[in-house]
Amino acid sequence: MNAPHDTAPDTARDTAQEDARLTEWCIRLTDALGTRGLTVDLKAVLGLAGRAAHSVMRPAAPLTTFVVGYAAGLAAGGGEDTDAAVEHAIAVATRLCASEQSESQQSEPLSQ
Repeated sequence: MNAPHDTAPDTARDTAQEDARLTEWCIRLTDALGTRGLTVDLKAVLGLAGRAAHSVMRPAAPLTTFVVGYAAGLAAGGGEDTDAAVEHAIAVATRLCASEQSESQQSEPLSQ
């Protein structure tokens, strides 16, 4: 009989590989868009995408992250600190996702 396979190291390795790939992609993307050196908080962006997908619907994830990035870019272009603009836009979207999730839970019929 075979011993149970411990997946924790595989999961950690997979996560590390995903993080490295996403970081690499982000660097390539920012270079291609002429924003080399832009700091992107991958955890915050992906967390927001996950909240939007679960509180609204899956297609809301890319839509939300696009609109948040656009709004932060406009604010930064208007003179606001870039990091502060991003943090503010993410915070607003996060609150809206929480509100949406709360509203959808309240409108679900109770099972009997």
